[in-house]
Amino acid sequence: MSTPLPPATPDAGTIDAFELDGYAIIRDAITPKLRDRLLTAAGKLLASDITQGRDRGGDGKDGFRGCLNLDRAFLPLLANPAVLPTVVQLLSPNIHLLSAHLIALPSGPPRTIRIPGRHGWHRDMYGVTADLGFPNTPRMAIKAAHYLTPVTPDCGLTMFLPGSHRLTEEPVVPAGAIDPPGATTPHITGTDAVLFENRTWHTGGINRSGRPRIALMLQYGYRWLHPVDDPTTDLRKDPALTPIEQQLLGLPDRRPDGLLAKGSGAAPIRSWWETGPWTSVEAKKS
Repeated sequence: MSTPLPPATPDAGTIDAFELDGYAIIRDAITPKLRDRLLTAAGKLLASDITQGRDRGGDGKDGFRGCLNLDRAFLPLLANPAVLPTVVQLLSPNIHLLSAHLIALPSGPPRTIRIPGRHGWHRDMYGVTADLGFPNTPRMAIKAAHYLTPVTPDCGLTMFLPGSHRLTEEPVVPAGAIDPPGATTPHITGTDAVLFENRTWHTGGINRSGRPRIALMLQYGYRWLHPVDDPTTDLRKDPALTPIEQQLLGLPDRRPDGLLAKGSGAAPIRSWWETGPWTSVEAKKS
């Protein structure tokens, strides 16, 4: 079993931006080399006839849920030390992976969304809002979005409504429009990651780049939330995985004899978080 990499200290500006806007950018979250490997793996999956986890939409989107189960090339993102500490600080060590979603947004105006009256703006985990009420919905999960194809102004990056995680009712999209006032597209490069929480209103932009926009979104949430993806039971048994990766993939609290050891499933990240050793962001880049 490999040793977890030391975490990078969460950047205070990133945390502040997230608390203010409901999303934030982590610069240089992955290397160009890793991005190329991820894009190659994504392309192979999208070109395949695999049906497990396939997620196609009426708007022409294609993709897969649970892509970690389908290709281990995506595993470096699971416990990325450039991203995970910020997620842990914003949630807690008691987290696991809810979803690893590969999305290919086609070029051209989508057929069923992004038109007046069907604008596509939404918040994640909307069932929680339906059960608890709009103003009572808490922060429960955070997504880390990576964009693997060239990032250009017309590629259809995810748009966000800053501050919408603090709204007590749905934002209003004016009649005849497809975006609420104040909507924005983050200025990012292909090696950056965008973090956003379940309450933050967002939508896919319109892709007019002439190529599919391929994104990989990993959603982390509290361990008392049920994952969206199929279980990673076999993957979790891989002896090459770190304890942190095992936790994120659903390490149970129960001992082999069936007895419940409350909280033991969160021990790997809790220990990592509490003991370090911590490394500054600047030191990790040098």
